[in-house]
Amino acid sequence: MSEDYPPLVVRDVSLTLPSAAGPVEILRDLSFSVAPRERVAITGPSGSGKSSLIAVAAGLERPTSGTVELLGRALAKMDEDGRARLRRGRVSLVFQAFHLLPNMTAEENVAAPLEIAGIADADRVARDWLDRVGLSGRLRHYPHQLSGGEQQRVALARALAPRPALLFADEPTGNLDAVNAAMVADLLFGLVSEEGAAMVLVTHDAGLAARADRQVRLGGGVAQPA
Repeated sequence: MSEDYPPLVVRDVSLTLPSAAGPVEILRDLSFSVAPRERVAITGPSGSGKSSLIAVAAGLERPTSGTVELLGRALAKMDEDGRARLRRGRVSLVFQAFHLLPNMTAEENVAAPLEIAGIADADRVARDWLDRVGLSGRLRHYPHQLSGGEQQRVALARALAPRPALLFADEPTGNLDAVNAAMVADLLFGLVSEEGAAMVLVTHDAGLAARADRQVRLGGGVAQPA
């Protein structure tokens, strides 16, 4: 699902947050962009601002200074509702902690955002995607009835079913054992490529980062080519 414009452009972004000890600089004059279909891995030590970068880039957190263009739109010119409308169906997020709704089945977890995005036949699309991630036999299972690897596969199906132009993945294999991490990584890169989406991947896993087209390493809140 490529576009003529870069899915993400971050220019001179800084983020300073308050703390009991005083203001803390999280990101400083950070600039990078993501091309259509490009897969960029964000690496760096814990506390280097990787997750904060995703929050700013996805429009979930406003930067202290600098600009972010998401899908060709300047986020600073939009209110919270406008940013949510921009993301809906076109930007997806996958997290380390799965974030499935506990009172919904696997099928319902995948179908719900499709319905919100106004995608027709959401239940059928959800079933198709759960089949693609190898969970056609788990449609009626609730999150507590699924293993960690299965829950993350549901989360992947939920994120990619709307066919987003851009996927943010924050440590998607961080809570998984080696076998499930490898399975999820293969699905993640395979499905993102099949769907033609761009991806920003935050990871501590050097092997996972090496599968990206390009790496950006954060250190001291500054992006440096890896």
